[in-house]
Amino acid sequence: MDKKIARKRRAMRTRCKIRELGITRLCVNRTVKHIYAQVIIGDKGGDKVLASASTLDKEVIAAGVSTGNINGAKIVGDFIAKRAIANGITQVAFDRSGFKYHGSIKALADAAREGGLEF
Repeated sequence: MDKKIARKRRAMRTRCKIRELGITRLCVNRTVKHIYAQVIIGDKGGDKVLASASTLDKEVIAAGVSTGNINGAKIVGDFIAKRAIANGITQVAFDRSGFKYHGSIKALADAAREGGLEF
């Protein structure tokens, strides 16, 4: 089985369970150069993005960190927590999109928890 297909299968399994529970989710995606995070609420009319942050945001770039490393992920985690709390979201489910929970994914999750999100 291809590595990318296996990751997508893990991601779909997680998303189906989160959708079944009806919880707002913190969805994380990473590439070699950047990391992205979105707070998504599942409605009957379709999913809606309530808050988002990435290493491409002007505020993150102004913080002066490299984009593809753990320090960039920590900054993105802090920004996503602030933006989610500003929209009234404190409880989320962590959707790591099938990626292993280490490195930049773990750094983003830890920074979001420190910022006030509960998962």
